[in-house]
Amino acid sequence: MTLDSVFELIKKFADVLIVWAMFYYILKNLRKNVKMALLFKGIIIIIVLKLVSDLFDLVTISFILNYVIEWGPIALIIIFQPEIRNVLEQLGRSQLLGRHKVLTVDEREKVVYEIVNAVEYLKKMRIGALIVIERDNSLQDYIERSRKIYGDISSDLLISIFFPNNPLHDGGLIIQGDKITSAGAVFPTSDSLKISKRLGTRHRAALGISEETDCLSLVVSEETGRISIAMGGELFYNLTIDEFKLMILEELKPKKELVLDDEEDDLENENNNKEN
Repeated sequence: MTLDSVFELIKKFADVLIVWAMFYYILKNLRKNVKMALLFKGIIIIIVLKLVSDLFDLVTISFILNYVIEWGPIALIIIFQPEIRNVLEQLGRSQLLGRHKVLTVDEREKVVYEIVNAVEYLKKMRIGALIVIERDNSLQDYIERSRKIYGDISSDLLISIFFPNNPLHDGGLIIQGDKITSAGAVFPTSDSLKISKRLGTRHRAALGISEETDCLSLVVSEETGRISIAMGGELFYNLTIDEFKLMILEELKPKKELVLDDEEDDLENENNNKEN
């Protein structure tokens, strides 16, 4: 094998790898972005209709679909310009090396303990709150437009930030790793039809930022005291304290740790089967 053929092979491999990475990123963001998922489904339906019309020689529908396919890309760029911009912004926010800080088991449990203690108090006193925990997608754009804190996480500090008449009460609080980075952040509100009209701006903001990033949004309702979690464009409403705590602990687990947990479970099952 000559040097030129090796170089050509590497080029082809790099070409396939780049295409694979593009498709992976697109599909990953489609799963998180409700609007883009609907757009993708619409494109798939049009392609299927075009194939069916060509197969059965349906002249009229084929004629219409030809115009849709010809002018569709331009129309999509105009109509879905905000969604396309959001995807490009997500690309800029993505951190190639993962979270700012991967928490140890003890750090993670302490963070969750402090958050749960604060939320339990806020729930009891019916004090509204919105806490956003950063994961792989950076929230730096929102941090820059909010009040910087950079303090250690404690239930007392969380409660004091959301206490009524505090200037930062109405905004969102952002957590990075085991630090409170900023407060008073303003997030985009979701216009999803799935969310109840009875829920206010705080819940819609929690859902909105979860549609654009992979963060965890924790919400305490000011009217009812109910607690909820928004992630991946889905709102888990009216959770118990135990459900709330377990969900945060599970979602903050590092990806490597999740893999190790699965492997340990498989080994344990194999051992049990051998004993039986």
